[in-house]
Amino acid sequence: MAFVEKKLPADAPVVDKALNWVDSRFPLTKLWNDQWGQYYAPKNFNFWYIFGSLAMLVLVIQIVTGIFLVMHYKPDATLAFASVEYIMREVPWGWLVRYMHSTGASAFFIIIYLHMARALMYGSYRKPRELVWLFGFAIFLCLMAEAFFGYLLPWGQMSYWGAQVIVNLFGAIPFIGPDLSLWIRGDYVVSDATLNRFFSFHVIAIPLVLLGLVAAHLIALHEVGSNNPDGIEIKDNLDADGHPLDGIPSHPYYSVHDIFGVTVFLVLFSAVVFFAPEMGGYFLESNNFIPADSLKTPLHIAPTWYFTPFYSILRATTSEFLYVVQAGIAGYVSLIYLKTKLPAFVKAAIAALGLLIIIGMMPFGLEAKFWGVVLFGSSVMIMAGMPWLDQSPVKSIRYRPDWHKTVFILFGIAFVVLGYLGVEPPSPVRERISQICAVIYFGFFLLMPWWSAMGTFKPVPSRVTFKPH
Repeated sequence: MAFVEKKLPADAPVVDKALNWVDSRFPLTKLWNDQWGQYYAPKNFNFWYIFGSLAMLVLVIQIVTGIFLVMHYKPDATLAFASVEYIMREVPWGWLVRYMHSTGASAFFIIIYLHMARALMYGSYRKPRELVWLFGFAIFLCLMAEAFFGYLLPWGQMSYWGAQVIVNLFGAIPFIGPDLSLWIRGDYVVSDATLNRFFSFHVIAIPLVLLGLVAAHLIALHEVGSNNPDGIEIKDNLDADGHPLDGIPSHPYYSVHDIFGVTVFLVLFSAVVFFAPEMGGYFLESNNFIPADSLKTPLHIAPTWYFTPFYSILRATTSEFLYVVQAGIAGYVSLIYLKTKLPAFVKAAIAALGLLIIIGMMPFGLEAKFWGVVLFGSSVMIMAGMPWLDQSPVKSIRYRPDWHKTVFILFGIAFVVLGYLGVEPPSPVRERISQICAVIYFGFFLLMPWWSAMGTFKPVPSRVTFKPH
C-alpha cells in the first residue's frame, strides 16, 4: 500500500498539521476513536461502571510512585529498612510518595473487588465476555502476586514473617514442597536472596505481564462491547449508521462521567494519604515499622487485609473441618450424578477423583495443612469458572428472582467476615465462624449451576431501561 499523507490547507493550525503527520505514519487518531472516542457504550451505565477507569488511574499512580521509590530504595537485607526510613525522613516529599504507593495498593484491591462485584451482579462474565472475564481474573492473580512480592520489600517485622509463613505453605505440597519453598526463597530462610528476587518480580517481571493483560482485557472488552445493568446486548439494535440505538459515544459522555468519579476518588484517596495512611493498621501494620528480626516472632502474623478472606479459609482448615469437607465432596459428587446429563465416563472420573480426595483427607492421608493450601488456592481459582458455573437464563440481577439477591448478599457478608477474621488472632469461636463462612463461600460457586437456574425470572426488555437526567 502506497504511503499517503492527507493534504491540509497552508493556514491549518500547527496542532492539526502535527496530528496529520503522526496519523499518516501511526494510527493514533484511529486508536483513540476505536478504543474510546467513537466507542459506543450502553447509555444506561450507573456508578458501578466507574471502577474500571479508577483501576487504570491507580495503576498509573502505582507505576509512577514506584519509579520514584526505586530511585532511593536499596534491595539489600542490611539496608532495605533504613532506605525506606530515608525515603520517609530525608527525601523531599518522600513520605508522600511512599504513602501514595502504600495507600494505592489497598485502593487498588478495593476498586478491583468492587469491579468484580459489579460483574457478578450484572453478569458481565457471561457469553460473549468469557475471555474478558478470564483476562480480568489473570489481572487479579497478577495483582495478588505483585502485592505479595512488594510486601516483603520494606523489610519490617510483618513483611519478613508474613513472607516466611506464606512461602512455608508451599512446603506442605507432597514430594516437591520443601524444594519448592527453597527455590522460592533462594535460601533456607527468608534472606537477602529472597529480597532480591522478590524485588525483581515486583519491579520488572509482574508489571510487564500486568500491562500486557490490561491491554488484552481492554481489547477483548471493546471487541465484544460493554455489558450494562440490564444485561442486554446493545449491538442487537443498530441504527442506519450501524451504531447501537441504545449506545452513546464514550467521549464526551463517559469522559465527564469518569472525570467526576476520579475527582471523588482523589478526594477520598488524598484524605487517607494525608490523615490516615495506616488506616488503623489495616493498610500499614505497626509491626512493619520495626526492622525485621529473624529471632523475634510477632505474636500474631497475618497478611495484608486484601489477602485475608482467602487466608481465613486456609486457617479454618483443621483436621476436624476436613470431615465437613469430605461430606461436602460426597454430597457434591452425588448431586452431579443425579442432576446432570454429563457422559457416564465423565461422571465416573469425577467420582474417582472425589473418592481419591476423600481418602487423602483421612487421618492416615495427607495432613490438614496441605488441604488448607489446596482450599486456599481453590478459593481463588474457582472464580475463573464463573462464565460456565452460572446457568441463569438472564444476566443481570435485576431480572433474577428476589431470593437470588439474598444469595448474593449472603456471599458478600461471608466474604467480608472472612476478611475481618483473617486479620484477627485465632480463637475457637473465630475458627468456627470462619469454617461456616468457608462453606458458604464454596457453596455459592459450586452450587451455582443449580441455584442460578432456579426460580421465576422476570421478563428482560428488548431495549435497555434508561431515564435521562
